[in-house]
Amino acid sequence: MTKLPITRRSIVLWVAATLPVTLSAKVEFKSEILPILETKCLKCHSAPHEEAGKLVKPKAELRLDAAWAILKGGESKRPALVPKDVAKSYLYEVLTLPKDDDMFMPPKGDPVTADEMAKIKTWIEEGGDFGGWEGNVAGKPVDPAAAKVVQKEREHDVLYKALAEGLQPASTEALKKAKDAGAQVSPLMVNSPLLRVDFLTGVSRCDDASIQNLLVLKENVVHLDLARTAVTDAGLKAVVQFPRLTRLDLRKTKVTDKGVEQLSALKHLTYVNLYGTEVTDASLATLAGIKTLRNIYLWETKATDAGVAKLKAALPQAEIVHNVVIAAPEGAAQEDNQGKRKKNNK
Repeated sequence: MTKLPITRRSIVLWVAATLPVTLSAKVEFKSEILPILETKCLKCHSAPHEEAGKLVKPKAELRLDAAWAILKGGESKRPALVPKDVAKSYLYEVLTLPKDDDMFMPPKGDPVTADEMAKIKTWIEEGGDFGGWEGNVAGKPVDPAAAKVVQKEREHDVLYKALAEGLQPASTEALKKAKDAGAQVSPLMVNSPLLRVDFLTGVSRCDDASIQNLLVLKENVVHLDLARTAVTDAGLKAVVQFPRLTRLDLRKTKVTDKGVEQLSALKHLTYVNLYGTEVTDASLATLAGIKTLRNIYLWETKATDAGVAKLKAALPQAEIVHNVVIAAPEGAAQEDNQGKRKKNNK
């Protein structure tokens, strides 16, 4: 018998020949696991619904009709799925109990087959990936912070829709006059007659006279940013003539209590930034009367904690920023303590 020479190529071919013809793919939830749940579990473990005129609630408060519900679990307080941990996954536990166990699932109908259990087990071990499936989101807990943001966005949408109704776009001549005064003007939204105006590229050019030049746009302006400009209380006499103004930024301006007192004429104002101005508690009394306000910034002003407390009581729905604590850079505290020790050791 002729012996063939052993080469690197022959070894590679031999190894390839011994490997399985196909590699098993990951178990897909939607095509392989969800059909099992639909057939064996969802009749008893779905969101509350009506059947024959009666309200049917999920047994043991356990829902398996949504990804979030499977991860949450039911009255046992145990998640039905713990990714990569079969032993802690309640779903797998109750499906593999002895049939005479009171907790064996499903209690009626055909039990889960060996092949189906193998798929569920593998799916859990592989990480319990839902592959983008969410299921029935009814009843899903809402993150309070996210819900607050969504609520604000909805309120803004409703407000701006109302303000834009029947309003004509600003004329080309009016836009040119505002831009010639150093203002940057842009639509609040695409195809909206509402405008936002700022002087970010011309801060030094913006003074009380500049605001007078903006009056040609007063019907359309809803956002006005005058931060770091030379605007004073006198300039606010023009600002309060903008009937649709909702957002006003007066950071680092020379505005005082006398100027803020005029803002009560703005009927749609939701945001005002007075950071770095000379306003005192007298301004807070004015702001307390503007019930539309939702965001107020008073950092580095002469407003007191007591005054801010009264303002919060008057406007419980508003977010009021007064004292801002800036964390020291990492290691700064340690360096400061070392410096103090050196000083004390001298």
